[in-house]
Amino acid sequence: MDELRALLDQTAGLAAAFYDTLDERPVYPRATASELRATFTGPLPEGPTDAQTVIAELAAAADPGIVAEAGGRYFGFVIGGALPASLAADWLTSTWDQNACLYVAGPAASVVEEVAGAWLGELLGLPRDASFAFVTGAQMANFTGLAAARHHVLKEAGWDVERDGLTGAPRIRVVVGANRHGTVDRALRMLGLGAPTDVIPVDDNGRMLAEHLPLTAEPTIVCAQAGEVNTGAFDPFGPIADARDAAANAWLHIDGAFGLWAGASDALRHLVEDVDRADSWAVDAHKWLNVPYDNAIAFTRHPESHSGAFSLRAPYLIFDAETRDALDWTPESSRRARGFTIYAAIRALGRSGIGEMIERSCAHARRFADGLAALGAEILNDVELNQVLFRFATDEETTAVLKAVQEDGSAWMGGTVWDGRPAIRISVSNWQTSNDDVERTLAVYAGQLDAR
Repeated sequence: MDELRALLDQTAGLAAAFYDTLDERPVYPRATASELRATFTGPLPEGPTDAQTVIAELAAAADPGIVAEAGGRYFGFVIGGALPASLAADWLTSTWDQNACLYVAGPAASVVEEVAGAWLGELLGLPRDASFAFVTGAQMANFTGLAAARHHVLKEAGWDVERDGLTGAPRIRVVVGANRHGTVDRALRMLGLGAPTDVIPVDDNGRMLAEHLPLTAEPTIVCAQAGEVNTGAFDPFGPIADARDAAANAWLHIDGAFGLWAGASDALRHLVEDVDRADSWAVDAHKWLNVPYDNAIAFTRHPESHSGAFSLRAPYLIFDAETRDALDWTPESSRRARGFTIYAAIRALGRSGIGEMIERSCAHARRFADGLAALGAEILNDVELNQVLFRFATDEETTAVLKAVQEDGSAWMGGTVWDGRPAIRISVSNWQTSNDDVERTLAVYAGQLDAR
């Protein structure tokens, strides 16, 4: 035990030292792939090495290739950091090493998921009796919700897809917006539903134009979006739900990887009006709740269809009717006990703290938009959430300025394509981002523009 304690103390020191350097280190690492390979590559070890040596050498080798995503000036994709309480809970999760598939394999993990799942649903304004599943990310949350949808609409059409598969099944019409996230298409492929053929046009912010929704008697799945990945825009959930209600057999799924968190804010809740009318929802916790990777949740309004898509029974498995077994709700069997980090984050911040964190991020986004516009950038979206989409006068200038800002190392954000032209996307999702981080990043843009 003395050796284990020494190892854990060493690891805690390395982790603290990393956080101590976040403000000074380049946000994107300067080491090349070749340099990192040269550091890590070697012959297969033939014998044991002292654990403290392994950890010290691992940390030293990895450090030049670590992206400072945990810091306040990483604005790429939609990536949060890790709240202190959730980071500590993640360490305990690894220490306890519970298999969260069955209550009998991890009673505390099972009960914490019950509590955390209910808290999340309440925070986001979802139905109180919604079922839920803790999964790796929005990809698997979308997969889970759409698997429940596939089960439901085919059952309504008289087909048992779990027993009979898809060969010979009634066709499922899948309706999506033109600006849907790629994880929706990938989930549909994994479910054997293929590429969606009913693609609804969108407005200039990427919102689905609900008046174009088809109304048919076929089994139908409609995929809407809370938070377009470039603009942060929200589809009109009320009209979409009305169209779903008018159809004979339809399910409404909402990909809300980061946008659903608007429901946790009094000031932003209007953006998700009528979101509770959907049949399933996908949301990431490792984005705006700022818990460590990998952590997301799928919710459904129809628990019987949710469990119908995933339940597993075998003679060696032990179930208890009085407890919750995650095996009935997730596409995975053995898996990490993800509920502990979510529980810790919600306990640490509470409803008010989570709402304040969301609103603060959005205020930073608005400051970015104002500052960039003052520097001559064209702001391409309505900045109503945490996404800022912009470009400069020419495509060449946009590409060159982005490259120069990334290479400066003070901040990092990614490029994208909007309306067929290069653009830059800033996403503010980290609990540590401050006014100083915004001003420091704007100063880098000003410097690069002055230098041109």
